[in-house]
Amino acid sequence: MKKILVLLVSLTLTLLIQTKAFSSAIDKTIADSGINKGSVSVSVKEVETGKSVYKLHENKPTMPASTLKLITLTASINKLGENYEFSTELYKNTNNELILKLGADPFLTSAGLNSLFEKAVKEKKIISPKAVYIDDYIFDSTEWGEGWQWDDDLNPLMPKFSSYNIDGNKIGITISPTTFGAPASIYTSKFYPTTFMNLVETGKENNIEISRNNSISPDILKVEGTIYKQTTNYIPINHPKRYFILRLEDAIRSSKMDYYGNFAQKKLPSSNIYLVAEVKHPIDKAIREILLNSNNFIAETVFKLAGAKFVNNTGSLANSQKMLNTYFDKLSLNYDDIKIVDGSGVSKNNIMTTDFMSNFLTKKEVYSFLKDNLPTAGEGTLKNRMLYFKDNLYAKTGTLSDVSAIAGYITSRNGKTYAFSIIINDPKTKPQTKKSLEEYIIRDIYTNY
Repeated sequence: MKKILVLLVSLTLTLLIQTKAFSSAIDKTIADSGINKGSVSVSVKEVETGKSVYKLHENKPTMPASTLKLITLTASINKLGENYEFSTELYKNTNNELILKLGADPFLTSAGLNSLFEKAVKEKKIISPKAVYIDDYIFDSTEWGEGWQWDDDLNPLMPKFSSYNIDGNKIGITISPTTFGAPASIYTSKFYPTTFMNLVETGKENNIEISRNNSISPDILKVEGTIYKQTTNYIPINHPKRYFILRLEDAIRSSKMDYYGNFAQKKLPSSNIYLVAEVKHPIDKAIREILLNSNNFIAETVFKLAGAKFVNNTGSLANSQKMLNTYFDKLSLNYDDIKIVDGSGVSKNNIMTTDFMSNFLTKKEVYSFLKDNLPTAGEGTLKNRMLYFKDNLYAKTGTLSDVSAIAGYITSRNGKTYAFSIIINDPKTKPQTKKSLEEYIIRDIYTNY
């Protein structure tokens, strides 16, 4: 019996010594990076047991950036279901009125909208409806996330999101050269009421800057610089509903439907109505875009749709937060020390700890969903990073000004899988330096654990 006890004590001491040595390796990596240790938060846990194997400032509140999408997307899919489809539907009632029911489909295009009315005319012979209504009650009127930066309103990665999603809520601005030294030609890909302050000169290089002063006039774009070769810049629509109505008018004209009235809001009735046509897109496409390419527009739409389904009513941030907290309760996660105010991680008002993130990632149903959908090294935002970890690393990156983050799963060379969360919030360090430290920490996990 004594021999067994001695052996157990010996094994325990050996494991403790090994763990301390492995932790020292990560500590040394951080120390050698030149990044202030106080700005680095790390949590690593075994997926199978949930046991913590390394932690540093793991309970320090910080901004998760786009790694937040791991949490909001997983919870949203849990509510919506993996077979969910975005849908835009056109109905007709017994009074010869049409009702367009919006589903906030982030993949809806002008062509898709055209197809609805073409089908109404060609297949259902609906030529002269008495009225065309829009049911836009899927979302509330808030079109941007809490805490989003006003000076990012022209950032193509951050378009507004609403019931009236179409064409990614962006419009193409094409700038073409003319005669050397003369003003360039500027026009939009589709009609949208915009005035250009054209300060672009035809020159020897492409160097374009587009700006807008919303406090003076949101419909005036200042375009300046030089142009050598034609280019198209895509910018967010400042008024999604206005843009959608213009595309709706285009669709009606294109289908040769005889209607020139207004488009009032009206909730779809439950009787005396039938479906004329619909456009659908599977949720799988959204999952891929969110995790692979970190699409903020789609992430926000999916998060809000899940909130709408949670209350079986209009989607709002408050309803999405209730949905999220209910999911945390289901997973037995304490969320007192975190704050989530959007679905994408764009807002600097989001507060996360690496301990919460790694805890979340170790939950069985979370791991089951993410392991089949997360990109590996060489894909998406990991396209040019950590290629030697391919098929061992599955992760989501995150970047904000001053912040670099990565979270996901790494299978070590010993065959164990670990959930990890790394957040570096250091304004004095270059983004590439922060990303290099992330890589070295993951390498230490792979090598030592």
